[in-house]
Parts: sequence; structure tokens; C-alpha cells
Amino acid sequence: MNAAMQQETFVDGISFWAQRLPGWEIAGAVLAGRADPPVVAGRRPSPELLPPAERRRAPDSVALAMEVAAGACAAAAVDPAGLASVFATTHADLAITDYLCETLVRAPLHTSPTRFHNSVHNAAAGYWCIATGCHAPYTTLSVHEYSFAAGLFETLLQVASDGRPVLYVAFDIEACGPLAPITVSHGLLGAGLVLSPVRTATSRARLSWSTRPGGGAQSTAARSANTELIGGNAMAACLPFYEALAAGGGPVTLALGPDLLLDVVLDSCAPAPP
Repeated sequence: MNAAMQQETFVDGISFWAQRLPGWEIAGAVLAGRADPPVVAGRRPSPELLPPAERRRAPDSVALAMEVAAGACAAAAVDPAGLASVFATTHADLAITDYLCETLVRAPLHTSPTRFHNSVHNAAAGYWCIATGCHAPYTTLSVHEYSFAAGLFETLLQVASDGRPVLYVAFDIEACGPLAPITVSHGLLGAGLVLSPVRTATSRARLSWSTRPGGGAQSTAARSANTELIGGNAMAACLPFYEALAAGGGPVTLALGPDLLLDVVLDSCAPAPP
């Protein structure tokens, strides 16, 4: 890692949700190899931030993003109402995209307005800001297979340039219908972080990072057993990073594109004294 280009950030909040790993407490132990995964898989998260009726109506993408966003903020002990955020998703809500395509072909006048407004790429971020009363800026992005790394990089840049904590949420859901063989994604996977420019009372890890040119083949590979647990979700590129967090630290390389790499070194750290 080029020391002249190295930047330092702190991980204050961590969250994770997948159907075989529902929550960071479970996921961290399994990803580090300290525990076996639960036998029974969860269906989908049920974020308490949403009122019960809205919680039932929310699409999987929104429920998943809200769950990990709230979990990361709770772990960091920060008020989400004042927190800038970055949301990354490879495909957004593929179930709603499939519904809209089929309805437009068969009965376009029957298109649901509610489902339509959930089809936009920033729907989850919008729900989050409304539910938390947050007026801080948010960013949503998609960079296909590089979405997790690109979202993490954007978050790191905002932390470094603005000097304030930023929430990062990455998620993808199941592909369905004719899109499934083209935009492959299985199950639900969401990951959240709160990153801070300084060590705080909730800091879990110190994160040093830099970028360099290089091919995506140099990306760190996840453990095969953990990859099988995720089952081919489009956001599975987050696994090496979360494995390093679970293990207490280590180097991780993530491809930002065909010719650019993000190098990260995680080190566990004690929270800052009060």
C-alpha cells in the first residue's frame, strides 16, 4: 500500500443480514469460523423502524436496506436523523421490475402506483430518510459487479472530504422472472457500516485504505463455505470485507472496476476513552 496515498477511517457500526446469517452477531461468528450457521433460514427481515402496516407492505429491498441501516446506526450509537448516507445496490428491486415489465405487456392500465414508486433505484434511501426524519444528503449508486466496492469507496471519500460520519448500506435481493438468468442474484443480502473520521466511543476497527491500478482478478476471495451460505447474491462481493471484520482485522483488496483496485487494511481497535 502506498503510504503517501493512505487514508484512515474508523468503523463505528457494523450490521449484516442474510437468510442463513440473520444479524451481525450470528454472521460475525460464522464468517470467522467460530460457529456453525443456523439450521433454519430467515425469510426476510422485519425492520422495527417502519410501522407494522408499512412493514408488511414494504418490498424485500426496502425491508432489507432498512434493517441493516438501522442496525449499523444502533451499533454506532448515532442518531440517523443527522447522518449522511450512501446506498449501493446492483439491481435494486428485481421483483418489482419483473412485475412492471409483465404488467406493461399484459395490462398496462393495471400498473400499481405503489409498486411503481418502489421501482426507482433510490426507493430504499427515500424510505430511510422519511422513516428517520433525515435531511442530510444521501447518494445511491450501482456499478454492476463492483457495486459494493464503489459504494464503500464513495463513503470513504465523503468521510475524508467532509470530516463527518457517514452511513453505508449495500443490499441486493432475489432475481426472478425472465430477468433471473440475465441479472443473477439469489436470496437476500444486506450489509451496513457507519464510518467515522475519528476514533469514537463505539469504534470497532481502524480502516486504512488506498487505491491503485490493477485488474479485478487480484480481488480478495471469500472463503468458499461462506460464499455457499450467501447462495450467489449479487452483493456477495462484500464477503471478504466482512470476513476481515469478523476475524478482527486483515488486508482486503476490492475491485473498483476492470483496472482499479481498492486496498483496505482493517485493524481492531479499542473505543476512544470517554
